[in-house]
Amino acid sequence: MEVWNHKSPLLPSDPYQRSQALFWGDYLDKKMYSCGKRIWVGKEDQEEAKEELMQILKTMEGELGDKLYFGGDSIGYVDVALVPFTSWFYTYETCGNFSIEADCPKLIAWAKRCKESESVSKALPDPLEIYGYLLQLKKRLGLN
Repeated sequence: MEVWNHKSPLLPSDPYQRSQALFWGDYLDKKMYSCGKRIWVGKEDQEEAKEELMQILKTMEGELGDKLYFGGDSIGYVDVALVPFTSWFYTYETCGNFSIEADCPKLIAWAKRCKESESVSKALPDPLEIYGYLLQLKKRLGLN
């Protein structure tokens, strides 16, 4: 059992809710990285990757529902698992020529709420810096 003496634990104390949070964290870990990479690499399966990413994000938007955060009224485990990817949204959209906000407005609103927290905003990299780095990486790897 984890020891976390804090007023805002990342994982719920209820075993079912806890298992749900761990499930969604694992889901994001297994899906987002590979899907995002296939978008910025820009090969023949980019369209398929964009559709897959949008399905993942729509699924997460459905899981968010009308809650402020995946953790309810405060940031929780699933929020912490997903929010770093929001810094990559600009890169995905630019490389793939699509809009996440058009199909997932609630998720974008959630991301903005998360970034209002100083601890979150200070921890996330700037989306334009990620994109700039990625352009350099693609050039070095010959992926232009």
